[in-house]
Amino acid sequence: MKILYGVQATGNGHISRSREVIKALKSLGHEVLVVFSGREEEKLKAGGISEFEPFRIFQGLTFVTEKGKVQYLKTAASLNFYKFYKDIFLFKREDFDLVVTDFEPVVSRVAKRWKIPCIGVGHQYAFCFDIPKADSNILSWPAFLVTKYFARADISLGLHWYHFNQPILPPIIPKYLKNSEKVIENKILVYLAFEEPREVAKMLEPLTDYDFFLYRSGNELKDEGHLHFRTFSREGFLNDLEECSGVICNAGFELPSEALHLGKKLLVRPLSGQVEQFSNALALEKLKLGQIMINLESECVKAWLDSPLPPRMNYPDVAQAIAEWIGEGKWNKMDSLIEKTWSKIDLKYFE
Repeated sequence: MKILYGVQATGNGHISRSREVIKALKSLGHEVLVVFSGREEEKLKAGGISEFEPFRIFQGLTFVTEKGKVQYLKTAASLNFYKFYKDIFLFKREDFDLVVTDFEPVVSRVAKRWKIPCIGVGHQYAFCFDIPKADSNILSWPAFLVTKYFARADISLGLHWYHFNQPILPPIIPKYLKNSEKVIENKILVYLAFEEPREVAKMLEPLTDYDFFLYRSGNELKDEGHLHFRTFSREGFLNDLEECSGVICNAGFELPSEALHLGKKLLVRPLSGQVEQFSNALALEKLKLGQIMINLESECVKAWLDSPLPPRMNYPDVAQAIAEWIGEGKWNKMDSLIEKTWSKIDLKYFE
C-alpha cells in the first residue's frame, strides 16, 4: 500500500509517536512518503529525521506563542495560505492509496481534495469523543475551532491515558523508552519549553532538597547548585526521564504519556489559550495521575514533591497494533483494535 503520512512538527510528541507508527508500517512492506510541517527545515533536520526518508517539509500552519500563551493575532499574521494551498496541489491522486495524518493539515486537505481515505492518528482526535474537556469560559473560541477543523480525518484514532468508555486507544510509547533500575528520588525533570527560563529557575530556586534538570532548546543558562540547565538533546533527555522520580512540564500529551508509562509523578502547567492542554490537565486530575499548576509558584511545586507516585501504566505496543490494523484494510471496524490494546493494561487503579 502507498501511504502519505503527515506529521505536525511543532511538537516533538507528534514526531516521536509518528516515528513508531511509520517504522511499523514500513516493516510490514508499505511504501510511506512523510510530510512534515510547522517547523523550520533547518531546525527539523537538526533534530534528526533521516530515518523518516523519503520525506518532504512544508511550512504548513502553526501557532505563535510568547511567555506561555498562544498569540492569536500574531498567529493570523504569520499564516501564508497561498503557500499552504500551493503545497496541497503538488500531490496527485494516483500516487497514494491512503492518507494518515498526525494532526498535520497539508495531507489532510490532500485527502479531501482527491477523496482519498484519511485516518487521523493522535491525541487531538480523542476530542471527537466524550472525554474530559475544559470549561469553554476560560478559553477563547478559536481554540475549539482549531481542534475540530485543523486536520480533519474520515476515521479518527484518538489516543488518551484512559478510554473513558469511548472508542479511543492508549498512547503510543517509543520502544526505546525503558524503565530504569536506578530511579533517583530527588531528581526532577523540567521541560517548560514555552516559559521564560529565568522565571522557571526563580520558582525552583528555594527547593534545594531536589536536583532539577531543566531542558530548553538553545539554553544558555549555567548550572547553579541544584539547578542543572540542559540544551535539548534526545539522548540526554531520555536518560534523565528514565532516572527521575517526577516530571514538571506543560500539559501536552506525549511527555506526560511517557512519564505515566514509566510511573513518574506529574505536575503540568497548561499553555494559556490551548483547549487541549487545559483538557489534558483536567483529565490528569480526574484520573488522579497528576497535578495542575496554573502559575509558576514554588509552593505548588513543594506540595507536589511530597505527593506519592502514581501507578506505572506500562502501555502496550500501540504503534504495531495500528500498523497491522491499517494493513488489514477494514478501517471502519475498530472494535478489535481497541479491545486488543486496552486488554493489555491493568486498569484496576481506575475502578
